[in-house]
Amino acid sequence: MLRQLNMDTVQQNFWKEDLLREKMLRCEWYRKYGSMVKAKQKAKAAAHLPLKLPTLYPKTPLSPPRAPKAVPLRAPSPALKAPIQSEMYPVLPATRALLYEGISHDFQGRYNYLNTRKLDMPEMRYLFPITSNFTYGWQLGPPVKKELVSCKMCRIESFFRKNGAFELLDPRDLAL
Repeated sequence: MLRQLNMDTVQQNFWKEDLLREKMLRCEWYRKYGSMVKAKQKAKAAAHLPLKLPTLYPKTPLSPPRAPKAVPLRAPSPALKAPIQSEMYPVLPATRALLYEGISHDFQGRYNYLNTRKLDMPEMRYLFPITSNFTYGWQLGPPVKKELVSCKMCRIESFFRKNGAFELLDPRDLAL
């Protein structure tokens, strides 16, 4: 809208009243709904806070307390009494030894250790699924190799749904 350059006092008063009325409407709306908006903003901000999950420890069988035999020469260190606070199973000594053989630059050491470690299934490395992405690969079993068809024109390997984009989900399309 173009601004009128030749405004008289009547038009100036009209615009002044109109702006005051809008300002009063905004103030009334804020008085009426401002607390609800702030509450919604706080709830939304609280929903975006990271969720801290409790650490699950492996269940150990309870054993009856043993009778003290003799006073030990040294008191056991408190580090040995602490429960295991890891999400992973302990690494085999042979696999751990790969860490100390050579350097990663020569595809030895840490590089070789990590490549060996990733060959294990997730169930063999972790006590339980740690993230929601673990559920996709948890307890699937060994990978199954598909036979390749000799005709490349006949092979269809796609990540798209088999029944189209706008159809309802087919149970065969789901991973779980």
